[in-house]
Amino acid sequence: MRAPGPGTATVRGMDIEAFRALPGPAGRAVLAAAAEADLSENALLSTAARLRERYPAELVAAALTQARLRVRARAKFGPDADRMYFTPDGLEQATRARVAAHRARRFAAYLDARGGAVLEMGCGIGADLIARARLGCRGEGVERDALTAAVAKANVEALGLAGLASVREGDATLEDPAGYAAVFADPGRRTGRGRVFDPRAYEPPLGTVLDLAARAPAGCVKVAPGIPHDAIPNGVEAEWISVGGDVKEAALWLGGLAGAVGRRATVIRSDDPDSPAATLTPEPGLDAPDVRPWGRYLYEPDGAVIRARLVAEVAAQVGGGLADPRIAYVTADAAVATPFAAAYEIEDVLPFSVKRLRAELRRRDVGVLTIKKRGSAVDVDRLRRDLGFASRPRRGGGAEATVVLTRVGRAPVALLARPLPAGE
Repeated sequence: MRAPGPGTATVRGMDIEAFRALPGPAGRAVLAAAAEADLSENALLSTAARLRERYPAELVAAALTQARLRVRARAKFGPDADRMYFTPDGLEQATRARVAAHRARRFAAYLDARGGAVLEMGCGIGADLIARARLGCRGEGVERDALTAAVAKANVEALGLAGLASVREGDATLEDPAGYAAVFADPGRRTGRGRVFDPRAYEPPLGTVLDLAARAPAGCVKVAPGIPHDAIPNGVEAEWISVGGDVKEAALWLGGLAGAVGRRATVIRSDDPDSPAATLTPEPGLDAPDVRPWGRYLYEPDGAVIRARLVAEVAAQVGGGLADPRIAYVTADAAVATPFAAAYEIEDVLPFSVKRLRAELRRRDVGVLTIKKRGSAVDVDRLRRDLGFASRPRRGGGAEATVVLTRVGRAPVALLARPLPAGE
């Protein structure tokens, strides 16, 4: 369910006929050669010239594109990337494997109880389709763009999942989801001018996608993490997901896949498949956090927690409150391990002043400085220069320090803090 393709055989320099030759014997041979070649920008022309001495030019171009995309894709797909196929846009928009696997488990639990197949409207390069198939979920992906559909089909076959998943080219908005057990949709959120933030400007618009998904007994729609809360319909569960501290996406769960809560935050520590996911949901009857003075510890709630408006739940977990009611920094007197916030021991609280802060850092012989901020208008890059820190650590080493810039009311403050290891 991406934005309409250009309607030609070439997308951003990728020839669809050359791509279709890649999974064949000649294609695999040139892919193997490309994978061992120098793919750096400076060497690319000479690499291409050497390969064209043995293989057709169109096939070489497609293989080099794939080889370079596979290198980039390892961050999202790990070892699978070296067997998969991509388009530049498809890779950028694809769900990372760790998130797709998390979401697939929810589909698998639902389908185990009732059976049936999942219709994926706008399957892209097939990341979510693959994740569900690996858990035994039957599925059919529909993709409007011919090249992207060919890539998704090649990925399903390359990973040995053709018995569970299939892909076909078509307009997902013309599908009838009623015959499927569940629907997954990923509307396009990019145009030629960049990302789209207004759900009404998705391709197709979010309202249209939700109406289509509602025709099946259950559904899930992938959306941008910045989706406004007032754009989420009643009866729909919204889930925000972060990986390694960065909020990657959100999903709207409908019908039989929606839980009993209206919103949740899921935190995945890293892309390591063995890294567990932790989920936070609203605590019934919980009041807003107390406003209190700075304690010994500072907790920085994960971005997914903030997006899901669950900061009060984190404050309750650690027995803390907010120094300022409008800023999502929690402070407490005890160190409590939580996957939903980064923790720091506060060593000093200073009224913000560049001169005072510079003197304190020198007194501590700080050589490596990390600056974080929330609720502060300070330009961090300029402050680093004003404090005497370039982009690299100072010569001679020195101590490490973290400065947290924030405010209490209208008063700007700087906290000198020590990060606590996860679990401390």
